[in-house]
Amino acid sequence: MKAALLEQFGSIENFKITEVSRPKPQFREVLVEVYASSVNPLDYQVRRGDYKNELALPVITGHDISGVIVEIGPGVQNFKIGDEVYYSPEIFNGQGSYAQYHCAEESIVGLKPVNITHLEAATLPLAAGTAWEMLVSRAQLKINQTILIHGGAGGVGIPAIQIAKEMGARVMTTARKIHHTFLLELGADYVIDYENEDYIEVINQLTAYKGVDVIIDTIGGNTLSDSGKILSQFGQVVTLVDIEKPQNLIEAWGKNATYHFVFTRQNRNKLDELTKLVERGKLKPILTKVFPLAEIGKAHDLLETKATEKDFYGKIGIAIKQEHD
Repeated sequence: MKAALLEQFGSIENFKITEVSRPKPQFREVLVEVYASSVNPLDYQVRRGDYKNELALPVITGHDISGVIVEIGPGVQNFKIGDEVYYSPEIFNGQGSYAQYHCAEESIVGLKPVNITHLEAATLPLAAGTAWEMLVSRAQLKINQTILIHGGAGGVGIPAIQIAKEMGARVMTTARKIHHTFLLELGADYVIDYENEDYIEVINQLTAYKGVDVIIDTIGGNTLSDSGKILSQFGQVVTLVDIEKPQNLIEAWGKNATYHFVFTRQNRNKLDELTKLVERGKLKPILTKVFPLAEIGKAHDLLETKATEKDFYGKIGIAIKQEHD
């Protein structure tokens, strides 16, 4: 099978499209013909070597799959050949998604929503799955609570806005001015132009200095320390960003705050819930660019540097197989 093999960490030039052995499903595994994948910040972080101690080279990376089951291993109970599925491969464990075939334990695989394409479905497992875990599993967001989502136009921010809105929250988010109309249409109640506004001041004014109940951090920086300035009493901060340096949380201590650190987990239950939302029209994948597998380096470069499209938003799809061959 063809795959994008990463031979060395670092440059996008280190990807090599080559032939590798097709995997064979083991006990309770399914073999999926991959129709589509996508690109996440985790993907370029892995490629450049941020997690080099977790992986042995050469390696096939990638963390989103949508495709069709073509073979099942012994003991598989929930799927059959021909099922359309989507999922996120286990992170730092085995082969990734940038290949024509992939084996996965059935416990992490979900049935693809019937009303979207494989390319659209491939944008959801890691990003929307992370948003679901942050909002539902960790924050346990409740109706009428207020939430601030940092980075609303990003891969996790876009599904987080939609899921939080469906859960009945009052949703505020930060984004560049050019993305405000889109995010309001997506369901945000208020969008803050972080380049020209002080989001702390705006949030305090919007909440009459009561603060928000939940903060979703997708950007890092000083977000953890600054969050205490705009949290309500017993508020929660949920972050998916690595902590690069110690931060002063004295403001959060005064608010009796709870902090959650999320390294997303793979499981079918989460995907089944996302599928319900998609099929009800409550969660829409935002696919704004597609590259073939042969141009995986260009896709990484666009998401990492945005050199060719400064105001890029949404998700980048990777087309691996034509959907109507």
